Amino acid sequence: MPTPSAYPPLNVQVHTPRLSLLGATDELLERLVPTVRKGVVTEPPWPFDDPASLYEDSPQREWRWLRGIWRGRGQVTESQWRLYFAVVVDGEPVGMQDLIGIDFATFGTVTSFSWLDPDLRGRGLGKEMRQAVLQLAFEGFGAREASSDAFFDNQASNGVSQALGYEPNGVTWDTRRGEPAQLKQWRLLRDHWRRRDDIELVAVRECLPVLGIESRV
Repeated sequence: MPTPSAYPPLNVQVHTPRLSLLGATDELLERLVPTVRKGVVTEPPWPFDDPASLYEDSPQREWRWLRGIWRGRGQVTESQWRLYFAVVVDGEPVGMQDLIGIDFATFGTVTSFSWLDPDLRGRGLGKEMRQAVLQLAFEGFGAREASSDAFFDNQASNGVSQALGYEPNGVTWDTRRGEPAQLKQWRLLRDHWRRRDDIELVAVRECLPVLGIESRV
């Protein structure tokens, strides 16, 4: 077992029968570098330009990815935070699942963002990752609402949102490869969230003060 970090967000874990979300320590990030290195996108559907470009050549791609996570970890406040989790399957990190809160104490809303090793897509892991982070948001943090968005041609992400009970919530714009494109927005209310009994949350209570969340225990 790794030594617990002095920084509580890095100790948070979510375990499902198929995968684990582990706080993205530098050791786990280093193990993900080969996946990031091979993950340049060469065909549609094109991903977001940010937070990490998947169009750049190595090693700039890995540098930018690491800087983005380090910067995000260092800017956590009670009014705005982003938690980074490595997705671990059979002991190997295979992707990332993030959870983002802005003025969470006031609004109780979160947004999720994720990516997965292209070689493992189409196996239901994207849905399992989302269910895991929703369990953390709703059960662990007491969220009222979760949102997600994806470009219109990202059928996998939009399909996960629809399958998990999210409702359409309008459209917005972002860029990919520097060009504007429309995003489909989704939201999931707490009353429509489907809790699972086979998901375990670890070290959540210790993380709450870092995020400005009052413990309910």
